[in-house]
Amino acid sequence: MMNVNAVLVAITLALLTCAPRCIYSDDQRLLVNMTLVRNASALGAFCLDGSLPAYHLHRGFGGGARNWLLQFEGGGWCNSIKSCLDRANTRRGSTRYMSKWEVFSGILSNNASLNPDFYNWNRVKLRYCDGASFAGDAVYKNGTSLLYFRGQKIWEAIILDLLPKGLGQARKALLSGSSAGGLSSFLHCNNFTKYLPSTASVKCLSDAGFFLDKRDISSNHTMRSFVKDVVSLHGVEKNLDENCTASSLNFPELCFFPQYAMKFITPPFFILNSAYDVYQFHHILVPPSADPQGHWNRCKLNPAACNPQQLNTLQEFRRDMIVAIGLSYKYSRRGGFFINSCFAHGQSESQDTWFAADSPRVHNRTIAEAVGDWYFRRRATKEINCPYPCDTTCHNLIP
Repeated sequence: MMNVNAVLVAITLALLTCAPRCIYSDDQRLLVNMTLVRNASALGAFCLDGSLPAYHLHRGFGGGARNWLLQFEGGGWCNSIKSCLDRANTRRGSTRYMSKWEVFSGILSNNASLNPDFYNWNRVKLRYCDGASFAGDAVYKNGTSLLYFRGQKIWEAIILDLLPKGLGQARKALLSGSSAGGLSSFLHCNNFTKYLPSTASVKCLSDAGFFLDKRDISSNHTMRSFVKDVVSLHGVEKNLDENCTASSLNFPELCFFPQYAMKFITPPFFILNSAYDVYQFHHILVPPSADPQGHWNRCKLNPAACNPQQLNTLQEFRRDMIVAIGLSYKYSRRGGFFINSCFAHGQSESQDTWFAADSPRVHNRTIAEAVGDWYFRRRATKEINCPYPCDTTCHNLIP
């Protein structure tokens, strides 16, 4: 009976330590509650629909109590009033529609066996509700509609809310993100260091955020045109790196692309990306506008169904990705990258791809091991896998 009571006491203490910020579901997933930034309105920081921005914080402990990992949520962009109005009525544009509890897995897990290097850090997920990778600063109103393009303000409001909660005394910090959130890591890496102690070790990571400025299969600059609309509509230009925009002269929107912004980033940076990024395959290389007859439909669903010409186009895309990343790191000894050949998009927040028995590997290293080795300088990490279809460790091809 005493042993049973002791177990009950231990469980109760554990729940009290965690509550009210987190709970564990039946399958032992870590669920972390949402925190609204109550002071955000004073800074003019609002989601597209005017709701308050938010984040999810799970406290660190032990040796990681003064270390911080911030993870930007992803979710694409909106580049027109109509698409942003539509977005404002979804979880991508309003905290009113967001889940109030988020699963923390992969790089956000608190389990040492699932996330060996960052499990006991303070881990924060920044919710995405502005439609421009946390970079805009404008307002649209026409008498009937009102949209807040305030991503930059949202970023600042969340940071200011976290500073007194311990971020201001951080010893180590990693600014990360996936997809559009991975792009946010490029855009805010330099700025992040300004909030932290000069003695802190500050580094940045982008997962599936290295979006290429590349012509599509019809030789059109579809992605560049899209990005130009995003930058213009959201008022992003003034928040892009000044050295980059000065060098881009008549095309400041190019600094929204990592391949042009990267050389102006000073903290150590890690790029995690698939050489055949599914989003870029479907929206940059072969957008619907470039394939109206659907000749690429079967190939998009299954690489094994691609014909030789299509495979050659995919291999050219891979080469362009590797060249762009290589040029970004031409003079960098502190940077790192992990470029695998899986047809995937976003690999850091999924436990299956981050760190598991059957996770993707390059030179027998998982993504978690590669990122940890780079951050803690255990060994150099600049890994590029061989071309499709040689990689047999891919967890899946088209997720």
